[in-house]
Amino acid sequence: MSSFYPTQKPSVYAKRRAKLAQAVRAQGGGVVLIRSGEEIMRNRDSDYPFRTDSYFYYLTGFPEPEGCLALVVGQESTQSILLCREKNEEREIWDGFRYGPKAARKQFGFDNSYPVDELEEVLENLLANQPAVFLRLGEDPELEGGVSEVLKTLRGKVRMGIGAPHSVQDVSHILDEMRLFKGKEELDTMRRAASISAFAHQQAMLATHPGAHEYEVEAALLYIFKRHGSEFPAYGSIVAGGENACVLHYRANNAELKDGDLLLIDAGCELDCYASDITRTFPVNGKFSKAQQAVYEVVLEAQYAAIAATKAGVRFNAPHDAAVKVLAQGLIDLKLLNGGLDEVLESGSYRRFYMHRTGHWLGMDVHDCGSYRDPSAKPEDGVAPHTSRKLKENMVLTIEPGLYIRAAEDIDSKYHNIGIRIEDDAIVTKTGCEIYTHEAPKTVADIQKWMAKRAAPKNKIAKIK
Repeated sequence: MSSFYPTQKPSVYAKRRAKLAQAVRAQGGGVVLIRSGEEIMRNRDSDYPFRTDSYFYYLTGFPEPEGCLALVVGQESTQSILLCREKNEEREIWDGFRYGPKAARKQFGFDNSYPVDELEEVLENLLANQPAVFLRLGEDPELEGGVSEVLKTLRGKVRMGIGAPHSVQDVSHILDEMRLFKGKEELDTMRRAASISAFAHQQAMLATHPGAHEYEVEAALLYIFKRHGSEFPAYGSIVAGGENACVLHYRANNAELKDGDLLLIDAGCELDCYASDITRTFPVNGKFSKAQQAVYEVVLEAQYAAIAATKAGVRFNAPHDAAVKVLAQGLIDLKLLNGGLDEVLESGSYRRFYMHRTGHWLGMDVHDCGSYRDPSAKPEDGVAPHTSRKLKENMVLTIEPGLYIRAAEDIDSKYHNIGIRIEDDAIVTKTGCEIYTHEAPKTVADIQKWMAKRAAPKNKIAKIK
């Protein structure tokens, strides 16, 4: 564990806790409990790299495992408490720096702190005579079990004048709505993550040539991520050449790249627990064939239509609907589908080549939290409950149309195994959206111009056999 420190100031996290406390107070008050998570063993003495729980980090900025936030919300005051690992010189020799309760309280701006080993005792004191406990129900069985034991203990003290909370409530929906709208500090971090990722995509293009392997290109991406301070990829990178690009969540990344094929890269870094998400598709040899370009231009036009439809006041589905119309008409024009536009849209026949949505929320998680349905929808107002919500300023989403044409007897062979996705990240504004991943080349002309800068493949460099 390093002495990693968040890019956002402690006051930012304190404001989020205050906002959460306000929402909890409106429901009668109580104690909010959220844990950071624990290190997980990979095999024997080796564990997976630790990444803290997004909800916990959103409210604390504290990066260590085994932490627990307790937010005690009364009618007139709020107490913010952190439980964390104690300082331990021997463990620090082996595993690295720990803040310890005293330093963590001061460094991260908590009202109080305790060793996490005292969690059960602390919870018994904190939950006594409280009206409710707020947890992320269904997400942390160990914490839920511990709370149940404490409630049982408190109920046994009723003759001593000590009461137990009368309800256990889910706090997820409150936090999901909070996280859906990004603050300035969050947007600054996300822009930086996107800039790193866009540069990585540029370098991946330069590292691509016939005869290379997908994992070599992935290595170029990961190098740029790490070199610029990213701790992790935001998700498993997809580096898919040729027919592999028609597998939406392709993971193997081990095939040889062939002259004449396209390469689809869906990859983004995570910075200070905030994700970026970019997809680019380009020719392995640096030049699109006529068929590849024709399909590519349809996808790009669809993305432009979706971007134009993304602004405050429209519903979340609007960008998807705009993209689908362009994709469907493109498939008709390419003679991959028969019939008129209305017929293709109504039948859904376009889904053979485009089977996913055009975007998703983006934030601390690459598929970030937050409902896609209108939380205020009421049938009596003429709005069906399943209606998608309206976009508002400072929501962040991806815009990622695609076409995936698998080889088949009824498909012209020139289109076989063409898989294309173009994905950018967008911040919703009053009048439109800010595409902040624009540095990664996207038009046919820009991609071919950029890839013309590639040096000759260094095939003479020896590889380990």
